Amino acid sequence: MTSSDLQISPLVQLHADIETRVRAIRDNHRDWLCRMGCDGCCRRLAEVPRLTSAEWEWLKEGLAALPSELLREIGRDIAALAGQSVRPIVCPLLDRSAGSCRVYAHRPVACRTYGFYVQRGLGLYCKDIESRVAEGAWSDVVWGNQDAVDRRLQGLGETHELTEWFCRWQKDGNET
Repeated sequence: MTSSDLQISPLVQLHADIETRVRAIRDNHRDWLCRMGCDGCCRRLAEVPRLTSAEWEWLKEGLAALPSELLREIGRDIAALAGQSVRPIVCPLLDRSAGSCRVYAHRPVACRTYGFYVQRGLGLYCKDIESRVAEGAWSDVVWGNQDAVDRRLQGLGETHELTEWFCRWQKDGNET
């Protein structure tokens, strides 16, 4: 098999493109706030994350690799989230004590783009970044285009909330 025979999945290509944008922003702004250990956005979600089927398949790999007790804990957090009406919510994949994602390498596209992408002039970032942008500190940032990312996501299968995907997975015999 030659390298031309290998085909990169659309999700893997999207992840690579996002990482290129993220790296460019971080390289040009060493004081950028979004990085491992900053978990403010994970603790203040406006809604339950929605994932395409391709994203869910990728996330499921990360979840399946976790120790069973940790997976059960995530399952309990997801179950609690399913009935929670109070906002903001805390991401059930967040290790609250460490302030990091338990499945960081397998995190959804929304998590990868938050803080680095905008949508038609709407900043998709936290209050800390918003204040720096308002002060003009990062006026030279070349943001990623969230609308383009959303268009690419549309081709990656049906979309459901994380809670629904996880519930289906459990029903299919992957008990936590």
